[in-house]
Amino acid sequence: MKIMGFLCKDAIEIDLQAIKKKETLKELIDKLVVAKRIKENAKEKILQALLDREKLGSTGIGQGVAIPHAKTDKVTEIVCAFATSRKGVEFDALDGEKVYIIFLLIAPQDSAGMHLKVLAKISRLLKDKFFRQALREAKVPSEVIKIIKEEDVY
Repeated sequence: MKIMGFLCKDAIEIDLQAIKKKETLKELIDKLVVAKRIKENAKEKILQALLDREKLGSTGIGQGVAIPHAKTDKVTEIVCAFATSRKGVEFDALDGEKVYIIFLLIAPQDSAGMHLKVLAKISRLLKDKFFRQALREAKVPSEVIKIIKEEDVY
């Protein structure tokens, strides 16, 4: 299982404009629509699923990272979007700091096992400070893809 199996180049944003959690989620959902990974008419339901998940506890895991995720009947396969922010996003992170790296994960309702495996894989990669720094320094989506592919070998 590789992260690039769920993340496509068109769903990568290098300079996120949003600085608040909800706007960040909307911007990433829009990237998935443009990438044709989700349908336009599914946006509101997906946003609500993400916001409902955030109410359980922030997916801002600290060290400048957030991994917002939710399950919904609006997708038939796991889809992922990625963004970096130069300004930082107020994401209610566990450490109280702004978030600069965001992996958004949307999974089908019946994918609990695979959903958790993908989350664990992303979390494991993001524990490495050199990996996080490389992602933050990437200038174009192709650099992000190269960085992820180099680390996502298992």
